[in-house]
Amino acid sequence: MNRLYSVQLDQVSPGNEARESFKFVSEVMKDVGEERTEPCCCLSVSKMSYSVSERVGPWWDLPSYRKRWTRQILNDVSFHVDSGQIMGILGNSGSGKTTLLDAISGRIGNSGTLSGEVFVNGRKLAREEYQDCFSYVLQSDNLLSYLTVEETLTYTAQLALKNYSANAIHKKVSAVMAELSLSHVAHSVIGGRIFPGISGGERRRVSIASQLLQDPRVILLDEPTTGLDSMTANQIVVLLAELARRNRIVVVTIHQPRSELFRLFSRIAVMSRGELVFCGQPEEMVDFFSQCGYECPEYCNPFDIYVDFTSVDTRSSEREAATFSRMHEIMCSYQTSVIYRSMLGKMTQSLQRHDKAAIPFKSKESPGGAAKLGVLLRRTMRNLSRDRMGVIMRLSQNLIYGLFVAFFVMHLDMDVAKGAVQDRIGIIYQSVGASPYTGMLNAVALFPALRAISDQESQDGLYSKWQMFLAYIFHILPFSILSIFIFTSFLYWTVGMHPETWRFLCFTAVVMVPHIIGELMTVVLLGVVQDPNMVNTGMALLNIAGILVGSGFLRSMAQMPTVFQWLSYLTYQKYSCELLIVTEFHGLHFTCNHSKPLPGDCLITQGDQIIDEGYPGALSRYTLDFVLLYSFLPALLLLGMLSFKIRDRLVLH
Repeated sequence: MNRLYSVQLDQVSPGNEARESFKFVSEVMKDVGEERTEPCCCLSVSKMSYSVSERVGPWWDLPSYRKRWTRQILNDVSFHVDSGQIMGILGNSGSGKTTLLDAISGRIGNSGTLSGEVFVNGRKLAREEYQDCFSYVLQSDNLLSYLTVEETLTYTAQLALKNYSANAIHKKVSAVMAELSLSHVAHSVIGGRIFPGISGGERRRVSIASQLLQDPRVILLDEPTTGLDSMTANQIVVLLAELARRNRIVVVTIHQPRSELFRLFSRIAVMSRGELVFCGQPEEMVDFFSQCGYECPEYCNPFDIYVDFTSVDTRSSEREAATFSRMHEIMCSYQTSVIYRSMLGKMTQSLQRHDKAAIPFKSKESPGGAAKLGVLLRRTMRNLSRDRMGVIMRLSQNLIYGLFVAFFVMHLDMDVAKGAVQDRIGIIYQSVGASPYTGMLNAVALFPALRAISDQESQDGLYSKWQMFLAYIFHILPFSILSIFIFTSFLYWTVGMHPETWRFLCFTAVVMVPHIIGELMTVVLLGVVQDPNMVNTGMALLNIAGILVGSGFLRSMAQMPTVFQWLSYLTYQKYSCELLIVTEFHGLHFTCNHSKPLPGDCLITQGDQIIDEGYPGALSRYTLDFVLLYSFLPALLLLGMLSFKIRDRLVLH
């Protein structure tokens, strides 16, 4: 067995190019003034437990829904890792690997009960300090598709590091790219599902590089090899081992690693049903399972075999009982073994040392809120402006809609008998009712990707979620203004609305607000509602309700029930419709040239009659309506900031 797995590290080393990159790192870090001279570090986790309370039945079955049961996800997990070591955590799905990393990194949700202690260099960490000490690389790579590798890391460094000059940040980014063998793709775009970019392994290394910019001493990675081919997964693990050699601690959950990597890990932990079944060196692992009577057959991968031995098979109650008994037997053997006592001894020794080193926190001095907002705005603008088709559609979608309206109306007539009033009201209705939908579609298409990134980066402590929200809103303003101006410039003059420049500018200023509100409200809802389809539905219903209650087109305000009259003051459609009606109809004179007019055809000869009958007092409220309409924008900004503060509590990890 020992002969079979006596694979040397040199046999799985990253190659000459990677070695040269690691040599280059020290030289660059000297220039930046950050060459590592820190003492060794150690991580101890003591009796970490986590349980959640779940309802027994679905919501429609009230008797069972009221009952709760407690599910134990982690149960008294303890281990110790020293600086320079890489620890691999194995286990089948549902064994608690990811939950353990979430608990250590401080990302566990508030829905359960967490207990246990974490020590670094023998010093106990407070729960709120977990995030400041550990860097966590998630299983999924949330990166902006249109940025290059160097731009991605540069923006992250600008968000994380304070009092760094542009030259110092450039050198630091170059050092991290060299350390992770990314220099050759520095100017390549990340890419995504729509267009190609860097490879999956390179994307994973970019995610790791983003965490290294804050100089963490402890790095946690959740299944970094998921979705990668065998060779790329092998390279990632080798790279992590090299990172650990540079005076770091690396803890990684891993799924089906190659047998060649068996001796690459300094320590290997096996989890099952939230229990730590084994934790020790690779050689100790082989001997331990052999002594328990579970030898690894020749030519088999020890990772797979030992995970099988400790997994619980739930396909039948008999299998579950038998496999659970086997797992519990192995765990009891481990807890009475010399390996376990040695680990507890190291933990006790680190806690009792008198010359304890300080806790190695990450770089905690970050820029101020205004500086971070500026970085996020520049990053968002650069990323989305490179999407040519997206920019074209964003600027032209309202114009395309305007083409349909103009083709349908063709040209406005001044003859009342030929629909002069009805056509104008129809154009106003469409301008107010349709423009929020284009804003909504923009937000649903673009913002969820940014939201996923903000969820991750805010948990890394780079910024608050509401700052990403503000950056996105400030980014959409020039696009929205230009898009609406193109739309109104075409529609207003093509169909022949009131031919005065100031009226056209007022028309544009009014139509712009519903479009921005549509996108703004969608982003606000996306802060608390995860599913974009539900947000689509909710926004459509809100817009329809606002048009019915506030526009006065379906039913005049005077004839509405009192409740709806009061509700109309809460809709932006009320103010925008009043403004557009006054802008178009005030001072307008109609004709009635029908040869045989029907009774009532020629009763309206002045546009002011429309205003007085449908919107009494609107002329005197013209300026006030403008103020109230535009007050919706700052109000929604504040509401959006609140929704993303609420999201901090709602995000599930």
